[in-house]
Amino acid sequence: MDTSFEQKTEIFPVLPLRDIVVFPSMVVPLFVGREKSVRALEDVVKREGKILLVTQKNGGVDDPKEGDIYRMGTIGNILQLLRLPDGTVKVLVEGIARAAVTDFIDNKEFFQVIATLVDEQGGDKQETEAMFRTVLSQFEQYVKLNKKIQPETLGTVNKITSPSLLADTIAAHMSVDISEKQKILEMLMVPERLEHIFALMESEIAVLNTERRIRSRVKRQMEKTQREYYLNEQMKAIQKELGE
Repeated sequence: MDTSFEQKTEIFPVLPLRDIVVFPSMVVPLFVGREKSVRALEDVVKREGKILLVTQKNGGVDDPKEGDIYRMGTIGNILQLLRLPDGTVKVLVEGIARAAVTDFIDNKEFFQVIATLVDEQGGDKQETEAMFRTVLSQFEQYVKLNKKIQPETLGTVNKITSPSLLADTIAAHMSVDISEKQKILEMLMVPERLEHIFALMESEIAVLNTERRIRSRVKRQMEKTQREYYLNEQMKAIQKELGE
């Protein structure tokens, strides 16, 4: 992964994202149809540069302006770009590092900003290690309950040794809303981010356990109703036979 930058502050073309937050080290496919966004991608490919992936506050806005995007995003590499017959573009992007938007550039062709790379803060090493282990253990339980997460994801997560990467990877897979994921992206203290993710998982696990209990109760009730119906029908058939 290329993480080299000429300087801490640079000019970046922006790809405003609807309904997704891209974290560092994530590789995601995106379908892009807006003209400005396509032009931004073309500019990046032509210059062999990097793009800033920033989430919109409201995914329904078609032509986002300064106030429509969050100020913290992720600098990304374009790994693959494919133009589709309908005019849209499928792009595979790889998140590299967090960056904060410091200024907006007047460019009618595409969205462009000045952004500064932000450094994460590791905090107390012992505390971070303890949170790392706790979050990893909690994620195992979360995967067992959340059927939306592929089981092989756990194998990938178990190989992670970086606390920051663990936090970002789990955040990317969690079933929480966009504003919550953006909040996690903006957390630069790694132990704080891990603790926040742990609390979110704890809350989600409680909800998932409640849902499971409800489903189990409903299933038992349905089975009881079906059994009673079947027995009633049998009884009617027997009475009919006896009557004849």
